[in-house]
Amino acid sequence: MNRHRFFARAALIAVAALLIISQSCAQNLEAHLGFDRNEYPGDEAMATLRKQFAFVGYWLSPPPREKTTGWAGKREKLAAQGYGFVLLYAGRPGSSLKSTQAGAMAGEVDARKAVELARKEGFAEGWTIFLDIEEGGRFDDAGHAYFRAWAEGLGRGHYRPGFYCSGIAVNEDGGSKIISADDIRAHLGSIDASYWVFNDACPPSPGCVNLKEAPPPSKSGVAYAAVWQISRSPKETVAKNCSGYAKDKSCYAAVDTARKWFLDLDVANSANPSAPK
Repeated sequence: MNRHRFFARAALIAVAALLIISQSCAQNLEAHLGFDRNEYPGDEAMATLRKQFAFVGYWLSPPPREKTTGWAGKREKLAAQGYGFVLLYAGRPGSSLKSTQAGAMAGEVDARKAVELARKEGFAEGWTIFLDIEEGGRFDDAGHAYFRAWAEGLGRGHYRPGFYCSGIAVNEDGGSKIISADDIRAHLGSIDASYWVFNDACPPSPGCVNLKEAPPPSKSGVAYAAVWQISRSPKETVAKNCSGYAKDKSCYAAVDTARKWFLDLDVANSANPSAPK
């Protein structure tokens, strides 16, 4: 074969290989848009919202400050519509954990209950359940005992632990900063867990906007995040520079032209973030 033809063909093969690798990486980085809200908006609303969203937050337990969950019994209907899921279980406030022993006991109890509810709702072993942690900043020893017991308890039940927590850097004394997700992850050590972080400050959040291309969770400021909550309703103080919110300071889907169902916007690496990997 002519040497010039050989090198030309080799160069074309190399370029083609690079294009394939590039496309594969782009697919792996593809982000999906979803939403969550404490109240189930109704079957009609979910059918409408499916036109815009790939996945939805699904409360196994009652949401914070509620006694029941309207999401119970809705898995089959939503799965039939094509929704993916992010499973949620309400965590306990730090003020209720008076000691490391109390934290560990509470984590075990909540993990057992979460596993029971997941099975009851038809989510088989291997699904990720996110513990909803509303507080931010650095956690005390009782809090970390609670998180570890939660993670270990879910593991024993053959479910994967997850944490919904702050991805916002908080100032500490001495000029240092801490992100709650980093604090939890560091204390869990080798325990494998998934992280759903909220960071609705702009930037990095794009705000309450109709996204044609969703940014990946790694852009949240927490590189290892699997899910990123980019907006919350009502609008939080940290989101003061964000656009797209309605006059009532809530975020609404683009398909909800009548603005009936306020919600939180999320992006994820998967269209079904809690599903077994």
